[in-house]
Amino acid sequence: MPRTIVITGASDGIGAAAARQLHEAGERVVVVGRSSEKTGAMASELGVDGLVADFAELAQVRALAATLLARYPRIDVLANNAGGIMGERRVTVDGFEQTFQVNHLAGFLLTNLLLDRLSESGASVIQTSSEASRSFARFDIDDLQGERRYSAGGAYGNAKLANLLFTKELHRRRSRAGVNAVAFHPGVIGSGFAGTSRGVIRWFYTSRLTRPLLDSHEVGGSRLTWLALGTPGVDWEPGAYYAKNRIARTTAAASDPVLAKRLWDESAAMVGLSGASGPRPDASG
Repeated sequence: MPRTIVITGASDGIGAAAARQLHEAGERVVVVGRSSEKTGAMASELGVDGLVADFAELAQVRALAATLLARYPRIDVLANNAGGIMGERRVTVDGFEQTFQVNHLAGFLLTNLLLDRLSESGASVIQTSSEASRSFARFDIDDLQGERRYSAGGAYGNAKLANLLFTKELHRRRSRAGVNAVAFHPGVIGSGFAGTSRGVIRWFYTSRLTRPLLDSHEVGGSRLTWLALGTPGVDWEPGAYYAKNRIARTTAAASDPVLAKRLWDESAAMVGLSGASGPRPDASG
């Protein structure tokens, strides 16, 4: 029986590639994207459901969660794949730094709003992180909004580190309730996701000179597909971080349980989920 797999950031890039691969594997894919036109085109191409939500506006994330709960009695995989590198520091309509909100906070909110359904379904929650969590991050839990120190690359690295901390804390809190959390690095992908950034990062991801160094969308998508099709605890280890389908090294900060709990509590307060900041039911996991 086909499983229901929800992929955010699925209107193009590695999300679209994974959606195609999973659809071809016979799964029931739900594509979520920011652009109504591009998301509709992808949904029509595959003959699947397409939902639109801009993660720079948390009201749209809440509406997305409500629609998913109303339409799908099971959600077997939630792939929090939406994200990107931004340029100059911007604050969203919700009052948060855009890179932090789009790459971490929106996915945190969506996952929490779906948690009961995910637990009932024995779901996998897959977080698209990045090696930028090691190379670019200058993580300061007291400056999550980049008000004291900001650069496009640093903000992206910090958000990708937040993805890892979220994955590990979600595993600690919900693994015994049936949720299997995992994060992965898709590779250095030739993509337009850095198109709004500036300087060296934009040049590296968009220059013809660096194109031979970059992986394709299909390769990056296949790494998400591998996790989505795999069996937690058999094919991959819940709570872990993968690169090239193998467990990868992280920084000491990414494995700090105190920092992970603090980020969870701070994030929950930001999005108004007071109940999400309670005690960890799987604290010993």
